[in-house]
Amino acid sequence: MLTALDDAAVGQWCRAAVEALSDFRARLDDLNVFPVPDGDTGTNLLHTAEGARAALDEAAPGESTWAVVARGAVLSARGNSGTILAQLLRGLADQLADQPPADGPVLATALRKAAESAYTAVADPEEGTFLTVARAAGEAAVTAVDERRTALADVVGAAADGAHRALEGTPDQLAALREAGVVDAGGAGLSLVLDALVRTVTGVQPVRPALARRAHRPHDHVHTPHQPPPGPGSEVQYLLADADETSVARLHERLAELGDSLVVVGVDTPTGREWNVHVHVADVGAAIEAGIEAGRPHRITVTPLAPVPPAAPAPGVRAVVAAVHSEGLAELFRAEGARVVVCDAGGITEDDLYDEIVAAGAQEVVVLPDDAGLHAAASRAADRAREAGREIGVVPTRSPVQGLAALAVADPQRRFGDDVIAMAEAAAATRWAELAVADQEALTSAGRCHPGDVLGSAEGDVVVIGAEFGAVACDLLDRLLSAGGEMATLVVGPDEALGDAVCAHLSSAHPTVEVVRYGGGPGSLPLQIGVE
Repeated sequence: MLTALDDAAVGQWCRAAVEALSDFRARLDDLNVFPVPDGDTGTNLLHTAEGARAALDEAAPGESTWAVVARGAVLSARGNSGTILAQLLRGLADQLADQPPADGPVLATALRKAAESAYTAVADPEEGTFLTVARAAGEAAVTAVDERRTALADVVGAAADGAHRALEGTPDQLAALREAGVVDAGGAGLSLVLDALVRTVTGVQPVRPALARRAHRPHDHVHTPHQPPPGPGSEVQYLLADADETSVARLHERLAELGDSLVVVGVDTPTGREWNVHVHVADVGAAIEAGIEAGRPHRITVTPLAPVPPAAPAPGVRAVVAAVHSEGLAELFRAEGARVVVCDAGGITEDDLYDEIVAAGAQEVVVLPDDAGLHAAASRAADRAREAGREIGVVPTRSPVQGLAALAVADPQRRFGDDVIAMAEAAAATRWAELAVADQEALTSAGRCHPGDVLGSAEGDVVVIGAEFGAVACDLLDRLLSAGGEMATLVVGPDEALGDAVCAHLSSAHPTVEVVRYGGGPGSLPLQIGVE
C-alpha cells in the first residue's frame, strides 16, 4: 500500500485510468445525454487519457510526471468531458509537479483546488455534471483529513466514494439525466478514474453498482461524426498556439457570445504555452476566425451536434441506397440517412439493389455499392431504374469507409449531378484498406501467404503479411499515413480489443490524426480503414 504518490505511482495511475476508461468506453458513450446526446463521452475521455499515457511514454528523463500527464491530456483532450478532465489533471499538476511525493493531506488540498480550477475553465458551469462530481471528490478528501483520516489510502478512498455519491445524485440535478434514467456520463468517467487511483494506492478495486443503461426511445439517434449538420450547431475544437493571456481572454469572451459548452484549458509545452479550445456554436466560421485573431489555431475539428433522425424518403425527395455486408454497418448507414441492402448468404444481386431503389420512392437516387464486386450489378440496377424515369447516380465506392466519406458531403440542396460529383470526389480522396485472413496459399504483392496469415490490403492490393491482427493493422496504418492524412476512419469487426489497440497506436504514433471509430464491421473483415 502506498503512503505517497511519487512519479512512478502517477504513471501507474494514468495507465490504470486508460484501462478503466477503455473497458467502460461503450457504456459511457451510451449514457451520454448532456449537454448533447452525441454518444461520445466515453470515447472522448479515453482519447484524452490515452494522450496522457502517450506523453508519458515519450517523456524526456527528469520531467515531472504530473506535468507530462497534464500536457499530454490537454493537447489530446477531445469533447466537453475530455477537456474538463484535462483541466482537472492540469490543476493537480499545478499543485504537485516538481514537489515531494504527495501524501494524503497534500493530495486532498490539490484535489479540491483542481476541482475549483475546472469550474473556472468552464464558461457556464452546470450542476449535475463532471464538475459536480469533481468538487464532491475534493470536498470528501479534505473532510477525511479534517477528521484525521490522513493516510493516502483514506484520502483517495474518501475522494472516490464522495465522487460516486455525487454521481448517483446527478439525475436529481439535471432534467435530461432524469428523463433518460441515467447518471452523468462525464461524472461516471471521473468516478472510474478515481477508482483507478484507489486501486493504484491500495491494490484493491472498489466495488460499485453497475452503471444503468440508457432507456433508448424509438427516435433516439446515436451521433456519428459523418452526419451532415441539420441540427442546432456544431462542436468546434482546436489547439491554439502563439497567443498571450490577453488574447486568450478576448477569445474566451468572443466564444462565450457565440455559443455554449465553452472550455478553454492552457498548458506549458516545450515550444511555449498552448490552449485547448472547445465550444458548441451555430457559426463555425466565426469560432475559427476568433481563434485566428487570438493566435494560431491548429488541429481543428468540427463535429455536428444533435443530428435530426432521417425520415423515410418521400416521392420527389433525393435518396441514397448503400450496399453493406453486416447489420452493424447497416445501422451506421441508416444513421447517416441512407437506405441499405444487407448482404445475406446469397450475396447482393442486381434485383436487390433495383428493388431498394424503387422502394426509396424518390425521383433522384444515389447508389453506393461500397464493394468493387458490386459495381456491375449497381450499374445494371441503375439502368433499369432510369428506364422507369428515375434519375440515378452510381458513386463507385469500393469500401464502406468510402461510402461514409461520400455521405459526409451529400447535400440535397445541390443540383443532383453536382451532388453525385461531390460525393464521388470525396470517396476518391479516401484511401481505403482492410484486414483479412488468407484461406489458401497464394503469391501476393507483399510475398507468398499461407492459410491463416493476416493480410493487410490497401486499395485492394496486399501490402502487409503477418501473424497478428494488431501488428499488421498498425503497419498498414503507418504505410497509409506516410503519404499524409488528417483523419482515419476505422470500422472494427467483432474484436473490440483490436480497435482499442489500433486507436492506442494512432494516438501514440500519429497524434495529429483525427480518429473516427465505428463498430459493427463484418466478421470476415476484422478492420476496415479509410484515410482522408
